[in-house]
Amino acid sequence: VSDLRSSALPGSFDVSRSMFDLRSPPHRFMKRYDSFSSVPSSTSSRKDSQGSNRSLDTITLSGDEQDFGRLNVKLCYVSSVEQIWITVLHCKHLSWPSSCGENPRISVKGILTLPKPVHFKSSAKEGCSDIEFMETFVFAIKLQSLQAVRLVFKIQTQTPRKKTIGECSLALRELSSEESSHWLDISPPSK
Repeated sequence: VSDLRSSALPGSFDVSRSMFDLRSPPHRFMKRYDSFSSVPSSTSSRKDSQGSNRSLDTITLSGDEQDFGRLNVKLCYVSSVEQIWITVLHCKHLSWPSSCGENPRISVKGILTLPKPVHFKSSAKEGCSDIEFMETFVFAIKLQSLQAVRLVFKIQTQTPRKKTIGECSLALRELSSEESSHWLDISPPSK
C-alpha cells in the first residue's frame, strides 16, 4: 500500500460521472462485448502450483487457496478529453458466505484511490456463479493524477444487508488509449 499524501497534487479534481449499459444502442467510443478472453491482469504474472496465471497485484498471503472468483474489467484513457473509461464486464466463478443467503443481490463498487477518492457502483444483479454487469463508468481526470493510484473493486451483497464479500485491485500505471482487458482474482475482504 503506498501513501498518496506525499504525492497529492494541488487543486481539486474535475470529476464527471456517467454510466452506460452496453446492451443499449452503441455510444461513441463504445463496443459491445459478446465474448471474453482470459487476459492476465498485469504483465507481471506467474504460474501458480495449479498452472494458472495469477496477477502479482492480487495474490493473497494468507495461505488460503479457496477460489473466490474473478472479475473482468476493461480500461481505456481518452487523452483528447482527459477521461478514464472503466467497464465492469463479468464476475466468473463467484462464491459468497452462506450467511448471505442462496441468491443475494450482488453489485461491484469501484474506488479510484485519489487523494479525494472517487466512488462508483454497478447496478445490483441476482447472485449466481457467473454474473454479467456490462456497465461503463466515465470520469474526467488528468492522466498524471491516475498513474500513481489504484483502482479497487469491492464485490458486495445488497441483501439481506450490505456486506463486502471480496475485493481486488489493479494499478493504473500503464493506462493508455488502447483498451486493455484485465481478469482480477477476487480475494477475501481485508479486515
